[in-house]
Amino acid sequence: MRSDDVEFGPFCVHFLRREVTRDGAPVQLGGRALDILLVLAAAKGEIVTKDQLIAKVWSGAVVDENNIQVHVSALRKALDDGGGAHQYVRTVQGRGYRLVGAGDRTPQSDSVQHVLPVPDKPSIAVLPFANLSNDPEQEYFADGVVEEITLGLSRMRWLLVIARNSSFTFKGRAVDVKQVGRDLGVRYVLEGSVRKAANRLRIAAQLIDAGNGAHLWADRFEGDLEDIFDLQDRVAGNVVSAIAPKLEQSEIARAKRKPTENLDAYDYLLRGKASLYSWTALGIDEALRLFYRAIELDREFGLAYGMAAWCHTRRMAFGWMTHATGEVAETARVARLAVDLASDDAVAICAAGFALARVVGDLDDGVVFN
Repeated sequence: MRSDDVEFGPFCVHFLRREVTRDGAPVQLGGRALDILLVLAAAKGEIVTKDQLIAKVWSGAVVDENNIQVHVSALRKALDDGGGAHQYVRTVQGRGYRLVGAGDRTPQSDSVQHVLPVPDKPSIAVLPFANLSNDPEQEYFADGVVEEITLGLSRMRWLLVIARNSSFTFKGRAVDVKQVGRDLGVRYVLEGSVRKAANRLRIAAQLIDAGNGAHLWADRFEGDLEDIFDLQDRVAGNVVSAIAPKLEQSEIARAKRKPTENLDAYDYLLRGKASLYSWTALGIDEALRLFYRAIELDREFGLAYGMAAWCHTRRMAFGWMTHATGEVAETARVARLAVDLASDDAVAICAAGFALARVVGDLDDGVVFN
């Protein structure tokens, strides 16, 4: 490797050859994706803003932000960096992108070598569950539970979930949760254990704030070995269902502690939810304002559109609308955008569906879009 080449993970960027290799084998990349990677690698872990990318990759031409995202997605796919974890090409909310590990001159060991910044977006690592049974067969069950939980959490668009391969570098090791948070760049860590007793299994799990080590949630589950796969699915589903609201509550509390002028789109969403739950006219008006502020910061924030639609629907139900015709049309507009932009977000779809069910009659009576 030349001194001006840059390594990250199993990859090496060769600037003079304009080539990327993985364990010595060439990686096929499209022209724009390769250009983006070269710029990120040259920054050696520093944040590259979208304006800087446009200046260097597109020579300063006017480029739609979606165009950048398409090529970044193609880059991540070529690096096997998808699944929501984005181990190598990280999005820094509201700022740009950075290449994790760029500039590291030595191969990584089995342990995580880089202290990563905690992203603005809520993030979690699901650690391998400890097998307390001294039964090797339960090792596979424990790993399967973790994989199912990781998969379930990764379906939540608002949550960044660290990839299994990164979390499993801690398998079999005594870990400090705070250090895990620093190593993987996450706010929350889920850990657990599996124990066999006669013909039954007991699974324990706990959610921890990696910043201060505080326990946010804990529970245990039991089931028969005869229904091991059903038990695996049930445990994973219960854990995901239980910790999702705990994560959201923790994020709401965190957002309310931050100065208003420094809030990002997700923080505005959480503050809006906190106002919404007052169920007063003033609270819903404030929530609506905050949801629209979140939308201004992220035009593709489907959940913010869904929550805005929910606010409009509440205003309609309680007779608080002051310009009913226009607001009914606006309700339908944001609800449909929520469906288009957050088709995999159950909360957004529920809010949008309820809103559309309430306003469809008004639309049929003659309310039209501008």
